[in-house]
Amino acid sequence: MAIRKLLLLLKPVDLYPFLETDGVSLIKNHQVLQYLESRCKVHRDAITFCQEILNKKPVEWKPIARNDLSHPIRDVDMVITVGGDGTLLHASHFIDDSVPVLGVNSDPTQAHEVEELSDQFDASRSTGHLCAATVENFEQVLDDILFGRVVPSKVSRISVKLNSEPLLSHALNDILISHPCPAATVNCRSSGLRVCTAAGSTAAMLSAGGFLMPMLSRDLQFMVREPISPVPTLSQMHSAFKPDQSLEVNWYSDHGTIYIDGCQVNYNVQLGDTIEISSDAPVLNVFLSQGFTQIRS
Repeated sequence: MAIRKLLLLLKPVDLYPFLETDGVSLIKNHQVLQYLESRCKVHRDAITFCQEILNKKPVEWKPIARNDLSHPIRDVDMVITVGGDGTLLHASHFIDDSVPVLGVNSDPTQAHEVEELSDQFDASRSTGHLCAATVENFEQVLDDILFGRVVPSKVSRISVKLNSEPLLSHALNDILISHPCPAATVNCRSSGLRVCTAAGSTAAMLSAGGFLMPMLSRDLQFMVREPISPVPTLSQMHSAFKPDQSLEVNWYSDHGTIYIDGCQVNYNVQLGDTIEISSDAPVLNVFLSQGFTQIRS
């Protein structure tokens, strides 16, 4: 399919509105302030650069701020997100399996900066696991796509059914089922259950002690969150299940919440509800960096 009509989805330009109140900076540490101001400038410059590149190509495009996106994305051939994984994650909730997406990491981590400031604060910037491009290679990556030299990868998402009714949102990273209060336990004597995709195995699941999964795996990984009294069988606490399998959860607390991709989307659950989790969801077609590496080699 020829790609001629694009949507450019942008992370907000004013990344840190709290930096100043009435012209006075709220950050007193000069190096931290410099670092945050640098991040804003780098992101703004990346947006300008991408727009200049698009103006040279035989495509129609229009920009939209991430926070202004409220309806499913239709009538475009591709979405380009400029920000990081969070911006692509946000876009995924408005994209079905018919529209491919390319992520541009507008503010990648600088190794020298992290090393220089490591004794003062964490100077990591954007990781961009799902972003195939930066300003350094955006034009080349875009040309490869426009000339059909690369195809998007099919990345799994999570489908959730609540009392046999499918929820409208699909998770690209993970879902968390827990009490609405993060400090509360539920009647399974834990603080909840997390299930992630392969893409999400690099996020909260990994931080909680989970394992990395191949990006194109269709398996789902689950982990009981902060169990109070773990049962002897480890596989009941943390394991994975195949695409032809599903995980059924019976909710035995008065109140609960299903969080889809962090705070992106949430649904309330109540005592007696049944939740079915599987990978039976439309894939997300994402241009990944490994595809372009294969072309170069």
